[in-house]
Amino acid sequence: MSSTTEESDQIQQRRANLDALRALGVDVYPHGFDQQATVEAVVAAHSPSTGEALEAEQPRARTAGRILSIRSFGKANFLVISDGKARLQIYVRQDALSERDFQVFKLLDFGDWIGVDGRLFRTKTNELSVWASSLTFLSKCLLPLPEKWHGLQDIETRYRQRYLDLTVNPDSRRVFEIRSRVVTAIRAFLIARGFLEVETPMMHPIAGGAIARPFVTHHNTLDMRLYMRIAPELYLKRLTVGGMERVFEINRNFRNEGISTQHNPEFTMLEFYWAYAEYQGLMTLTEQMLAEVAVAATGGTEVTFGEHAISFAAPFRRLSLREAAREAASAKLGEPIPAEALRDRAGSWVNRFRPKRCVIGPPPRRWPRGSGSTSLRRWGPAKSPPRSSRRCARMRSSSRPLSTTFRQKSHPSPSRSRTTRTPSSALSSISPALKSPTPSRNSTIRWSSGGDSRSSWRAAPVATTRPMRWTRTTSARWSMGCRQPAARVSASTGW
Repeated sequence: MSSTTEESDQIQQRRANLDALRALGVDVYPHGFDQQATVEAVVAAHSPSTGEALEAEQPRARTAGRILSIRSFGKANFLVISDGKARLQIYVRQDALSERDFQVFKLLDFGDWIGVDGRLFRTKTNELSVWASSLTFLSKCLLPLPEKWHGLQDIETRYRQRYLDLTVNPDSRRVFEIRSRVVTAIRAFLIARGFLEVETPMMHPIAGGAIARPFVTHHNTLDMRLYMRIAPELYLKRLTVGGMERVFEINRNFRNEGISTQHNPEFTMLEFYWAYAEYQGLMTLTEQMLAEVAVAATGGTEVTFGEHAISFAAPFRRLSLREAAREAASAKLGEPIPAEALRDRAGSWVNRFRPKRCVIGPPPRRWPRGSGSTSLRRWGPAKSPPRSSRRCARMRSSSRPLSTTFRQKSHPSPSRSRTTRTPSSALSSISPALKSPTPSRNSTIRWSSGGDSRSSWRAAPVATTRPMRWTRTTSARWSMGCRQPAARVSASTGW
């Protein structure tokens, strides 16, 4: 039997139980329940109490929650209910309930909501439990929840059906709670320092304040195009111009770009402006804010992320972008890199760690002897150079995959253009470009290689708004094969 059929059978059984509850005269959708304490409050108040103390006091509890477990052992029956924060066991006996309430118990399913009233005690296994004296049916769960032991494992389902994730994964609720405390702590931190919270428009006449692709909407009354906010910067700056020296906004922004579990097109941003302050003061304020927010949200400045322990205690280490790049390069190459090496455009430091045939350096004044020269008019768009020329040269990127850009402006094809002298090695490598059809109007073709000397070159059209004409923007890095010395060459072509 397929899983779809099994799920359908479960849904049918749950609907049958709902009809049976109606037949008993039970209000299957009651308007309310007099809950005197949450499950979390009951557990927190009586967890320290021993079984003897509970037997002597016999405190009562009236609470409600979702059923997460149902177990029956003859006359002894157990339910486990939860309010999303804590769990509490319910002990059900037929002789302790009315006949109608016990019939209700037999029609309950995993995931249903119930209210319970009874006294607290501890079982032989020392489990805090409620000896139920009455059961109140609150709501039926018609769709079966994920099975108990493995829970909800599918990532896409967890993000698309958050309600289901919150039901079966307690850690997901903890993320929601911590996030709420973080936002509250940030707001309190800034207000305590004289910042004024404001709300700015979410629909803008221009997509400004950042570089991002916006969501577009239309205002019917004004008959104008508007853009969903990609950043609140412009309107917050207008407030500072108006005389508000300290303003902030915790806002929603919308950017019509990529999407993943770590990147949501709709996201929350904090942006604040502080008149008369410079960047050192903002750095100090950020250190203080992160430390206070961490304490408010998690109870301390130490946070564990995966296998790493992160400290939000101030002060933080401060370094420039240049110093950070130098340290990253030193760690990558396994050798200390001095600061002056970052300004070395000749590449003498980098070349020490590269193969001899991939050397970065200034372009030579002339092409290597023997490389030859030819013209695009000679070969034409449908021809390629001789096999010997193709075998005598190859293109390879010295620092990143080679990307050579040809931009078309006015001439419909290279064959109608003026002749340009180009090294045969370059022509042999770009010959597939000449075999391809003429690029369409307003397009750019980039030819790149996968890095293997035998790999074929491939084209990727890129949109551009410039008119058609071949310009002098073609540049490439050439690594000559065979007996040619390696060199970096900038080839300029023009028509």
